[in-house]
Amino acid sequence: MSSGPGAVGPESEHGPESELEQPVDFDFPGILRRIEADVRPQIGQGQVAAYIPALSCVDPNRFGMAIADLDGKVYGVGDWQQPFSTQSITKVFALALALAQGGDDLWEKVGREPSGNPFNSLVQLEYENGIPRNPFINAGALVVTDRLQTLTGDASSELLEFVRQESGNPDVTFDPEVAASESDNGDRNAALAHFMASYGNIANPIPALLDHYFWQCSIEMNCSDLALATLFLARHGLRADGTRLLPRRLAKQINAVMMTCGTYDAAGEFAYRVGLPGKSGVGGGIVAVVPGVCTVCVWSPGLDPQGNSVAGIAALDRFTSLTGLSVF
Repeated sequence: MSSGPGAVGPESEHGPESELEQPVDFDFPGILRRIEADVRPQIGQGQVAAYIPALSCVDPNRFGMAIADLDGKVYGVGDWQQPFSTQSITKVFALALALAQGGDDLWEKVGREPSGNPFNSLVQLEYENGIPRNPFINAGALVVTDRLQTLTGDASSELLEFVRQESGNPDVTFDPEVAASESDNGDRNAALAHFMASYGNIANPIPALLDHYFWQCSIEMNCSDLALATLFLARHGLRADGTRLLPRRLAKQINAVMMTCGTYDAAGEFAYRVGLPGKSGVGGGIVAVVPGVCTVCVWSPGLDPQGNSVAGIAALDRFTSLTGLSVF
C-alpha cells in the first residue's frame, strides 16, 4: 500500500470546499511496527473491565493498532483485525448523528465541560439540575441517545447502519451477550436516566432508552473499522462517500469535546501525553483524530484505574512523538 494520505480541504459555509491542507507523507507501516515494539512492555498491564461480566474473559495480552488516511487507506499491526467491544467509543457516533439530524440545540441539554468524576457518577447531576457535564459520561450519553431516539425512532439501529457504511464493513454488528450483560448490570444507568427524567431532560420511556443505549455500547468493531468510521472527523465532517454529515463547525465541536472529555476523568493526562482528540472505551479501544490527516485506533484490553487502555495510551503517545502529528 502507498504510504501517504491525501488531503480534504475545509468547508466554506457559503461556497465550495477549498483545499487548504497539504498532503503529508509518512511510513505508517514502519511507524506502526516501531510502536508495537516500543510498547510491548505495557501490553498486558492493567485490568480488564470485570464489572461487565461479558468483558471479564478478554485476553489482556492482545494488542492491535490501525491508521486510516483521508483516502481510506488503512495500515495495521498486531490484532488490528480482531473485533472487540467498542463500548463508550460509540458515544462519538451517537453525538455526531444527533447533531447532524437535530442541530446544536442539543447543547441545551448536555454540557461540554470535563466532569472530574467517574463516568457513571450521580453526584453532579443533583447540583446541576439534571444537566450532564458532557456527552461522553454515561448521563450525557443517555441524553444524546434519547435525542437520537426522538429523531430517528430507532437510535441503536441508526448508529449501527452509520458505522457499517463509514467502515465499509456490513458485518459490523451487536454482541447480544455484551448487551445482556450491560442490561443485567445497568442499575446505575437506570438511576441516572430516572434522575434526569425528574428534571425533564429525558423525553422517551426509560426502559426503551436503556435498551438502545446498551445495544449501542455492545457494537463490535476492529481497529480498522473504527479508524475508518471516525474519518469524518478528520475530514471536517465529510463522510466516506464525499457527502457532508456535519458542517465544519460541528465537527470542530465534537473534536474539541473529545479532547477535553473523551477519556473519562483522565482527559488532561491524555491531552498532555497524546495531544489529540480521542475517545476511549472500557473494552480497551481508543480512537484518536488528527484533523486533516488521519485517524488512529488502538486496542489493548488492560485498563488503568480511570478505565483507559494502558498500552493504548502508550501507543498513541509514541505515535504523536514519532510523527509530530498533534494539535499542539
